[in-house]
Amino acid sequence: MKVSQHQDDVFLYQGSTRQPGPLRSIIRSAAKWFPALFGALAVVLLVAGIWLCVYGEAYFSLTHRLPADVLIVEGWIGSEGIRAAAAEFERGGYKWIAATGGETQDGNGPANYAEMAARELAQLGVPRERIVTAPSGEVEHERTFKSAVAAWRAIQMRGIHPASINVLTLGPHARRSRLVYAKIYAPSAQVGVIAWAPSSYETEPWWRSSGRTKCFLKEIVGYPFEVLLNSGRVSNSPDWPKTGAGDPD
Repeated sequence: MKVSQHQDDVFLYQGSTRQPGPLRSIIRSAAKWFPALFGALAVVLLVAGIWLCVYGEAYFSLTHRLPADVLIVEGWIGSEGIRAAAAEFERGGYKWIAATGGETQDGNGPANYAEMAARELAQLGVPRERIVTAPSGEVEHERTFKSAVAAWRAIQMRGIHPASINVLTLGPHARRSRLVYAKIYAPSAQVGVIAWAPSSYETEPWWRSSGRTKCFLKEIVGYPFEVLLNSGRVSNSPDWPKTGAGDPD
């Protein structure tokens, strides 16, 4: 009887032992592998950060020139950039050049980048009948999309229907500009891009210039936002909305 009682006790003890559930096993496994995963992620982020610091500006400063009848210049890039656009127009055998841009201020009060660029192009010897002015109005944000829409509408109003265009803009902004313009002009026209760089870019790295640093950081955020989410737009049609909408730059 004593042995039987002892066996019963053993049976009861074994029956009361709890095995770890699947959730507890998952938590234990995650706790075991978390340091390794965290370390791997840290290495990836470090490598990505180093790559961006060394090669990032060059990556965003894309030049992919196409044989085209129309050259579009973003007027906000300044006088040196407009001179580069005039030289590109003459050298590239284009038929038309479109100047885009929103409202700004000059020494005389309110002005518009597109109109300022068009005047400067004419002063540089570009025939006036070959210049298409495409003002985008007041622009506090979504500059690239609104400029692209304004250029598309102005070109269409002139009866110009190009098979391809080239967009000339400031260096690091080029890759995103091409992406935005391609979404608007597809499938009727192919979009090339020319990354223009001021002469000062050759004398110092980007992190020594507050302006270049700001532009570069905006592209680091803005380009993936445009690729993945259309920069928040619900449509890429140049007819939506009538005032334009688009990316955060």
